[in-house]
Amino acid sequence: MKSPLWVVVLSALLSLGMLMPAAADDDGERRGEHFGEWFKSRGGGENRGKPIQPARVNVTFQQECSACHVAYQPGLLPAESWRKIMSGLDKHFGTDASLSVEESDEISGYLVNNASNRWKVDTSPMRVTESAWFKRKHDEHEIRPQVWSNPKVKSPANCAACHPDADKGDYEEHRVRIPR
Repeated sequence: MKSPLWVVVLSALLSLGMLMPAAADDDGERRGEHFGEWFKSRGGGENRGKPIQPARVNVTFQQECSACHVAYQPGLLPAESWRKIMSGLDKHFGTDASLSVEESDEISGYLVNNASNRWKVDTSPMRVTESAWFKRKHDEHEIRPQVWSNPKVKSPANCAACHPDADKGDYEEHRVRIPR
């Protein structure tokens, strides 16, 4: 006897893990919740909850933060990380990046309101490169260790060296160009 079409489709989805409960890794990234997320986790880009780059970019944030480095998109870290970072701008990774109270409040609000909502554990790394998802995506199986010492790359924090559209929040693996 032939199985109804819905049974065949349901079986296929279950076998591919598309209907399984989502499992979270140590920074709360979840996979397998629905087809879009399943597709993205297999090469179509990562779904980190809220978009990495909000539809509207705060001009003050863009001007102030990109003056020294790529203005890291709010969705790369949880809200508590952004609170910590913004509260220590006078010692911002070895540099005094102090802002006026108004600028600091504006940028803090933008970062916190657009922060990743995928973090489910009590963690608030001070650097994007300290997050479990970053480490997993950039481990020695993915990236040769000597890449980080390349003068064109300099450090894992220099996203734009390999991700040409990092400033737009595009970290798509298929567009990575590792400098030689």
